[in-house]
Amino acid sequence: MPVPIRRLRRRLGAALVALSLLPAAAGAGAAPPAPDRQVPLWPGTPPGSEGLDLPQRIVERSSDPALPDRYVDGVARPWLDVYRPARPDGRALLVVPGGGYQRVVLDKEGTALLPAFVEQAGLTLFVLHYRLPGEGHANARDVPLADAQRAMRLIRSRAGEWGIDPDSVGVMGFSAGGHLAASLATRHGERVYAPVDGADAVDARPAYAVLVYPVIDMGAHAHPGSRQKLLGEAPDAEAVRAYSAQNRVDARTPPVFLLHAQDDDVVPVENSLLFEAALREAGIEHEVHLYASGGHGFGVRGAHGTLALWPKLAVEWIRAHAPLPAVPAATDNEPARE
Repeated sequence: MPVPIRRLRRRLGAALVALSLLPAAAGAGAAPPAPDRQVPLWPGTPPGSEGLDLPQRIVERSSDPALPDRYVDGVARPWLDVYRPARPDGRALLVVPGGGYQRVVLDKEGTALLPAFVEQAGLTLFVLHYRLPGEGHANARDVPLADAQRAMRLIRSRAGEWGIDPDSVGVMGFSAGGHLAASLATRHGERVYAPVDGADAVDARPAYAVLVYPVIDMGAHAHPGSRQKLLGEAPDAEAVRAYSAQNRVDARTPPVFLLHAQDDDVVPVENSLLFEAALREAGIEHEVHLYASGGHGFGVRGAHGTLALWPKLAVEWIRAHAPLPAVPAATDNEPARE
């Protein structure tokens, strides 16, 4: 029996309303993956951001909906995006994206990592969206480090909630995020904020650090934009020395995995070489991967040839440097952790 025209119109209208409620990119199947949870770093206003009216914005730079490339700035309330694998292996990674201390990228060094590190490797990722030093916060130079320390402590203090081993949490940073990750690895014990709750009694030292084309030096080999945003237009010699991460390496620095392309014309490869020399002098275990080409900011999506293998190398290195405690034999429904 033919369906009455009026009923067809009602059905069509309902379908159009349902479609209007979907995310804008969902029709193309290319919306950036949503985190399993978003966790605020601080219970209220972060220390150093009191009285600051800072509108947050997220900007999409890509014209290709299949390759999102968003960034965030105006970060007044930093947070963690939590991505959990279907079969977590108990290890976790605090990810610190780059952005020249001017912005925090969300996809190239954030959601693009999920296939290799979450879906295939079984790591739980905590992607850090940290405050930026040039946006009016007090103690601006150490605001990013305060967020990184707090993130590591918060992850460990709630490890049971996420089914992870608190002693197997490391940090991975890219570009300026690599500087922040290196700062966490070398300055984890430095007090840069007053404790706000019980989580701040937890050790902020990462179990290991993976640094990908990192900003390290604030001197002759600095990335000018990162230095300007972090230290200001004309930093004095003591500030340059203190915020050059190679000068902060000591016996408490964790093992480090370094990765850089020699043709990087944004953050010169000397940054990684300087850090490697400091690690070697201090007797810190480390591994270095230098590639002839690759430029800067390749992340995962822009890595080609043998460079495209770097996530697998990093995962195997992480597994070797974040051994898990013994666990009971697996059941049919739960595979054993490595």
